[in-house]
This record gives sequence, structure tokens and C-alpha cells, in this order.
Amino acid sequence: MRQDVQQWFSTRSYHARQWTPEQLCGRKAGTRVSVVLPARDEAATVGRIVTALRRELVEDVALIDELVVIDSDSTDATAAVAAAAGARVHRQDEILPAHGNVPGKGEALWKSLAVTTGDVLAFVDADLREFDTRFVVGLLGPLLTEPGVQFVKSCYDRPLHDGTTILPAGGGRVTELVARPLLNLFWPQLSGLVQPLAGEYAGRRALLERVPFVSGYGVEIAMLIDVLEAVGLDAMAQVDLGVHSHRNSSDAALARMAAQIQLTVQARLRCEAPVASESGQLTQFLRQGERFLAETHDVSVRERPPMAGIPEYRAQFVGRVA
Repeated sequence: MRQDVQQWFSTRSYHARQWTPEQLCGRKAGTRVSVVLPARDEAATVGRIVTALRRELVEDVALIDELVVIDSDSTDATAAVAAAAGARVHRQDEILPAHGNVPGKGEALWKSLAVTTGDVLAFVDADLREFDTRFVVGLLGPLLTEPGVQFVKSCYDRPLHDGTTILPAGGGRVTELVARPLLNLFWPQLSGLVQPLAGEYAGRRALLERVPFVSGYGVEIAMLIDVLEAVGLDAMAQVDLGVHSHRNSSDAALARMAAQIQLTVQARLRCEAPVASESGQLTQFLRQGERFLAETHDVSVRERPPMAGIPEYRAQFVGRVA
């Protein structure tokens, strides 16, 4: 690890247990906090997460000012469950309707800026099986106690179920095989991030509204690169949240994820937005009897521009957008 990265790792790596909700509530000093859960067909888990956040960080301690679920075109009862648990729910396709609706988590995150008012936003995946409100406390810790920190990434162990036993930290397969090698090669300043593809992160609105949001599985790595270029490494931090348990994907699904990550990185190396083309197709093969069947998937990625440039957003946040 480079010396500058080692220095960052030593000074900007934290653990969620360093703060309590009460301590952070006392440090808010008028800062408004929004927690956003992007969710698509997560009725089985979203209710427990929202309930825990509402009880512990809204009612018991007023750390969270807004608890919002962005329903990404779910076909199950995600929206109803989230609303019953105490979240304010917005349908993704009904936010900024004039701009259309792009499938994927990145769209939900991008559009959440338009329906929240927090000075600080924390994003939490809605499929976590063993959720602890300490995850949110940890993400908010550096932002509410360190004025120089503008973006916080989570890190954790990701259990991988191999069919017979639970392996403690083998769940980040795309991270180790794709994302980490690419970052070490082209953006070595980011080599100190333990979980660059982690789905939980937080940032100041003044930063998030200035960066683009990529659709699909490219959103996490794109945000890291764009934040690095916007504010520099020292304005970034990572927080150890312990262990995250959520469903593991098949190798075929991981390949599609890896393809979108590579397309996103290639676009940033060329300094241009990713566009749909033949390179945005991935052919995979399935065994059927004595032959293989080819399946071609669209893995192209789209990119939403910085929210600060969207007229409807500027009208809503007049005076707040630089």
C-alpha cells in the first residue's frame, strides 16, 4: 500500500462502536439527516429494518429526521410493508417523471435527492437479513464529528453460504476478482478501501448533488471514483460495521454485475458517460441436456447527471445549490 494511502487508512478508518446515537444526536447542531433505503421486491426484510430505525433512531433518539424508502418498481408488497413500518415511501417512477425511469439502484439513489431534505444522506440496502441500527450510527459518525469528512463508505465481513457451511468473509467475490484489481491499477488512492462495492454509504448533500449516478451495479464504484476526483481522498472515510448477512448471488448473476462494473470503469478511463452498445451485451451459456443454450443479457449502463443541474431540483433547493 502506498504511503499516502496507508496514512489515510490509519486516520480515516473507524468502527461503528466508536459512537452512540446519543453522542451523535448531541453533535448534529442543526444538521438534518435523511436515511434512504432503495428497495425492489424486499417485502421480507424492509419492514424489520424500517421498524428498527424508526424505534431506535427516530423515536428513542432523534438522530434521523427523515426515513425514506424508494420503491424501485416492486411487484410484491414492499411499499405497503415499508409504509406500515413507519417509512415515507416514494415510487421511483413517480419522482421527476419528466426525466423518465431507468432500472437499477443508481436511479433510486439519484431520485432520492429530489424527495429528501437532509443535509446528510445515508443509504442502506433493504435486503439485509441481520440488520443493526449501529450500521446507520456508524455511517453518520464521521460526518457529524469530523468537519473535513464529506463521504463515508462502509466495510464489513460478508458471509458466503457455500451450501454446507457459512464461510466468514468470502462474500465479496466481485470485489476481489474485479473491483479491487481495477481500483489498484487505475485509482491506487482507493486501494485502502476494504469494501469498495459496499451498498451502505453516506455523504453530504452538497457533495452528492454534484456527482453523477450510474445505473445498475456500476453505481458504487462510479461514486467512489467521482467522489475522489471531486473532493480528494482525505474527505473520504470508511467505517467497520462488523458483519453483513444478505442473500448471495449465483455465479451467472455475479458475471453480469462484473460486466457492468467493467463498463463503468472503462467509461471513466475514457472520461465519458457509459452508453448502450454491443459492448453492453453479455452472452452466457446454460446446459440443457446434451447441448448448451446461449443467453444474451443487456448489461449496458446509463448515467444520470449531477442532480444540482436538474431544473426541478434547483427550483426546490433554491439558494442551496451552488
